[in-house]
Amino acid sequence: MNHRHVASLAFTVAALVAGVSHADDSKPAAKPAVEKCWGVAKAGQNDCAAGPGTTCAGTAKADYQKNAWKNVPAGTCTAIKTPKGNGSLTKVG
Repeated sequence: MNHRHVASLAFTVAALVAGVSHADDSKPAAKPAVEKCWGVAKAGQNDCAAGPGTTCAGTAKADYQKNAWKNVPAGTCTAIKTPKGNGSLTKVG
């Protein structure tokens, strides 16, 4: 191989490696795991499908309604403390 061919091959390999590296950067980030946590949403900040007296997202009438839920990072719900107790993985009341 002559010097010019080697330089051309090296440039092609570098471009391919850069392209592969760039392709990996364009993958969408995985969504973090979440869980429904009941009784932790502030009034008007619940996620969809709460309970009686609510129709969808943002319709909870009171802070920490036991029949309203909010998505929280998986594994954190029951550790969330509110003035009305900890969050619950199941609907209460």
